[in-house]
Amino acid sequence: MNFDHHTKREVRRTLKPLRAVWLNIGLERVDTHKGISVGALLNSGAMGLFMSKRLAEKQGFKLEKLARPIKIRNVDGSDNQGRLVTYEVEVNMYYKGHVEQVRINVCELEKTEVILGMPWLVAHNPVINWETGEVRMTRCPLLCR
Repeated sequence: MNFDHHTKREVRRTLKPLRAVWLNIGLERVDTHKGISVGALLNSGAMGLFMSKRLAEKQGFKLEKLARPIKIRNVDGSDNQGRLVTYEVEVNMYYKGHVEQVRINVCELEKTEVILGMPWLVAHNPVINWETGEVRMTRCPLLCR
């Protein structure tokens, strides 16, 4: 495909750099059905779903001990501050009419409350507009309501 110099400049000028895509999601405790709204970072570099330990404890999510701890690393390759994931929580998650029950690993996250990584992205294959950050859930599996 050939692009002339003018086209290349036009593309660079019209695209706004988007550093991250965030979803405003609802999380509901499965035991009490008490819900909260939080920001969740979509992260294709994360190999799981993660919730900050601080958020889990503050909101009273029921921590379930994992049969085997999971060692995790930060995006820069360094060991995570908490070193091992030893607990997970089960929650109902809501996003723009999308509802699902998920298990989320609990770990030390400094600035982010929830990270939705590759397992979630692959399962739902959302339509993401990388210029605007809009996310549409049009290709969910049948398990989602």
